[in-house]
Amino acid sequence: MDAVLSPPEARQELHPHRWLILGFVGLAQLMVILDATIVNVAMPSIQRSLGFSNVDRQWLITAYSLAFGSLLLLGGRLSDLIGRKTTLQVGLVGFAFASALGGASQSFEMLVIARAIQGAFGAVLAPAALAMVTTTFTDTKERGKAFGIYGSIAGAGAAIGLLLGGILTQYLNWRWTLYVNLIFAAVTFVGVQVLIKRERGVARGGLDLLSTALVSGGLFAIVYGLSHAATVATGATGNVTLATAFNNATTIGCVVGGILLVGLFAYRQTRIAKPMLPMPVVTDRARGGSFLSILLAAAAMFSVFLFLTFYLQTVLGYSPVKAGLAFLPMVVVLSATAATASTKLLPRLGPRPLTPTGMALGVLGMIWFTHLKVGGSYATEVLPGLLISGMAMGLVFATSMNTATYRVPPEYAGAASATVNVTQQVGGSIGTALLSTVSLAAAASALMTSLARNPHATPQAALALQLHAEVHGWTVAFWWAAGLFAIGAVASALILPSGRPVPVQFGAVSAAPELVPA
Repeated sequence: MDAVLSPPEARQELHPHRWLILGFVGLAQLMVILDATIVNVAMPSIQRSLGFSNVDRQWLITAYSLAFGSLLLLGGRLSDLIGRKTTLQVGLVGFAFASALGGASQSFEMLVIARAIQGAFGAVLAPAALAMVTTTFTDTKERGKAFGIYGSIAGAGAAIGLLLGGILTQYLNWRWTLYVNLIFAAVTFVGVQVLIKRERGVARGGLDLLSTALVSGGLFAIVYGLSHAATVATGATGNVTLATAFNNATTIGCVVGGILLVGLFAYRQTRIAKPMLPMPVVTDRARGGSFLSILLAAAAMFSVFLFLTFYLQTVLGYSPVKAGLAFLPMVVVLSATAATASTKLLPRLGPRPLTPTGMALGVLGMIWFTHLKVGGSYATEVLPGLLISGMAMGLVFATSMNTATYRVPPEYAGAASATVNVTQQVGGSIGTALLSTVSLAAAASALMTSLARNPHATPQAALALQLHAEVHGWTVAFWWAAGLFAIGAVASALILPSGRPVPVQFGAVSAAPELVPA
């Protein structure tokens, strides 16, 4: 094993308040994750209040993901350079400021700017939070429990965001979907201040501005290009096709240019003495396979939160609160599965059997959702798929997040943690662009076919045909999501190594492999 990734030489003592630290750090992670979806349920109220178009509204989501995804590795590097406590607290203060600005917004432009600032400071605090878990829990058994809890937060945060957004919007107003972050940030800031000692940065070499520019610019271009594809599809008229969204110069130029910049960043990391992201962090089979699994699972699971939210509210007639509550069974199953996978299964079996199994369950969950129909019910069309998807996410996210940060030394904990967040964010952006476009294209085609067969349909009948077409579009998107999970199942089975993790041996540098045969 590469010496860069050997365990630390000095024995690390267990922090006496490590579980309290996990609680506060988990709260910070929850704030970042749920903010990607909490405004979804509130979107109709925000649109009525600020008066912007349907084409513009997706920028409230995109502004956050653009800043978040493009600055994550910079945030991870800052965590390694100036210390995790300082970085986390700076991120919390900035995130709270941006949330207050967004809640007080009087125009669409002001809210978009606030969302972008949220994303930027989220990129600062998220790697520091995960790195703090990585370096606080050094005992193998406790580490499994900690990552089970943390993986549950990462997987369930989006669903919790839908529930919380519905409650705040229905009983207060949409501005509280942003103001609530002030409470989260204040509680976390105080907890971190009291429980954690302020340490100096452990990395050497300073901030590589060229590497920062390459990776931030590359990720920004990729996320922007994919988001632009969704914008084109949303604003298109007539028969929307996949070519309509993806066959345009802006989308192709941004994605290709972004990939080239990220490639140049990776090349530079192999040529400099103190890289921002050491290549052994990502080229190791266990970690590389885990990063890929997180990316594909995040891309596929986007469809659950977006399309099911619309189905519950527009087809089944659920209120925002009831729609949020409908996701609770999935959250419960996800949390139980993540805890079991991290504490019981991963130490005995290793990641190879668990992650592909989770991906296979994801395929089944998505296929179940392909049977949605206008006259359906929650108990038959939605609930079974949610339970299966909860098990899938629990296995994939808890196992992959644990494995992706396993045996990374403290000086690169921030970089590894940032990479976990990057893959999750970029995966979600890919899912947003691809599955939204697929759904729009399928729905437009189905509607045109239905109207051609019923040229004299009354306005009421035409609305019914449109609803059927939208549901058809969602089911087609779920088939594509099942395909993403299937790719993840095959890829993780081929890439992840066999065997169970070896407990970290402190006291001497060990060259032992990460995994031993089960």
